[in-house]
Amino acid sequence: MRAALLSLSLLPLPALAGPAAMPQPDSPASRMPGGILTQTSAQTGLDQWIVAFRPRALAAGIAPATLDLAFQGIRYNDSVIEKDRNQAEFTRTIWDYLDSAVSDLRVENGTAALRQHRRTLDRLEAVYGVPAEVVTAIWGLESSYGANRGDIPVIESLATLAHDGRRGPFFEAQLIDALRILQSGDVVPEAFTGSWAGAMGHTQFIPSSFHSFAVDFDGDGRRDIWSDDPTDALASTAAYLAKSGWQPGLPWGIEVTLPPGFDYGLSGKGVATPIADWAALGVTRADGSALPDIGSAELLLPAGARGAAFLITANFRAIERYNAADAYVIAVGHLSDRLAGGPPIQAAWPREDRALTGEERRELQQRLTAAGFDTKGVDGKIGPNTLAALRAFQRSIGMVPDGYASLDILKRLR
Repeated sequence: MRAALLSLSLLPLPALAGPAAMPQPDSPASRMPGGILTQTSAQTGLDQWIVAFRPRALAAGIAPATLDLAFQGIRYNDSVIEKDRNQAEFTRTIWDYLDSAVSDLRVENGTAALRQHRRTLDRLEAVYGVPAEVVTAIWGLESSYGANRGDIPVIESLATLAHDGRRGPFFEAQLIDALRILQSGDVVPEAFTGSWAGAMGHTQFIPSSFHSFAVDFDGDGRRDIWSDDPTDALASTAAYLAKSGWQPGLPWGIEVTLPPGFDYGLSGKGVATPIADWAALGVTRADGSALPDIGSAELLLPAGARGAAFLITANFRAIERYNAADAYVIAVGHLSDRLAGGPPIQAAWPREDRALTGEERRELQQRLTAAGFDTKGVDGKIGPNTLAALRAFQRSIGMVPDGYASLDILKRLR
C-alpha cells in the first residue's frame, strides 16, 4: 500500500446465522495453511464483527440507513487478506525503483496527460501554488495517470481488514471515515472502489486524507476522485501539498556535484544549511553551474558517496507528507523535473550493489551496537541513530563516512 493516501468504502450488512451454528472462526480447523481463514468461517466471523461494529459506527455519527446500504451483501475478501499477509518487504535499490518510477514511458505518458489536462492543471497551480508537473507526477506514480485506480469495493476491503485484526484499529478508523464519505453523497456505493488496502481514486487517497484534503473543484457538489474526469482528484492532491507546506517558486530539490575531499558528515536530513554555505564548500549543480538561490537546503545521499547527491528543500518535506519514503519523494520530484523538460539524473549509481534485506538491516544494527557503535535499537530501519553509528564505524576503519548501509559494511562487521 503506498503510503501516500488511502481510502475506504462501505458495504452491505449481511444476514447473521444463529450463535449455535457459528464455528469458532479462529480455531486451527477453520484456517487454511498460512493462517488464512476458510471462506465459510471467515464469512461468519465477518458477519459477527459487523454486528459488533454497528453500535460503534452509530456512535460515530453514521446513520442506520448508511450502514444498511453500505453493508448490504458484503463478503469477506480473502484476496485482500492474502495481499496483506504477503506484502513483499521493500528491498529494491533506489536506482531500480527510479528506473521504473521515472521510466521513459512514464515520462511520455505524463507529457500527454499534462497536455490533455493543461487548462485544469494551470488553474490548480494558480489556486494552490503547486506546479502542474508535480501534481501530474504524483498522479503518474499513484495510478499511472488514472489507468490503475483499483476495482475492489472500499467498504469490503476495509471491513475485511478491520475484522482481521492485524491492524484492526487503523482500518476500523478508515472504515468509519469511508462510511462518512458514502453518507456525504460524494460517491455512490457501486463507484466506491479502490486498491486492496482501501486507497482510492486517481491519486490514491485513504478516507482520512479524503476528509482532510479532498475538494470539489469542478463545482458539481461532490468531491469525486473516482470518476474518469480527474479534476477533483488532481485538485485534492494540490490542496494536500499546499496544506502540507508547499512553497510556490521553490524546487523540491536539485541534483548537485560534491567537490573532492567533501565532508560527508555534513549530509543528512535535518541539517539545513544556507545555499551560500554549500556553494562556499564547492558544491555546484550537477552540470557544474552555480547553485541557485533556494534559501536553506539539506544534503541527501540516497546511495552514499557513490550515487547521486541532492540538495533538498522544504518542498521535499511537503511531498514527504504524501509518502514518507525518500525514494518516493525523489521519484515524484525527478519525474516532475522530467515533465518540465529537465534531464535525467546525471550521476551514476552503484548498480553492482544490492539492497539489504530486512533481516540484514537488523543484523547490521546488532553488529554495529556490539562493536561499540550504538544504533539505539534494532528495528531494521536506517534512521538517524543508525546513520550516526554507521558513520562512526566508517570513520574508525578509514572509510568515507557517508552512512550508506551497504552489504560491504555488513561483511566488514561480521
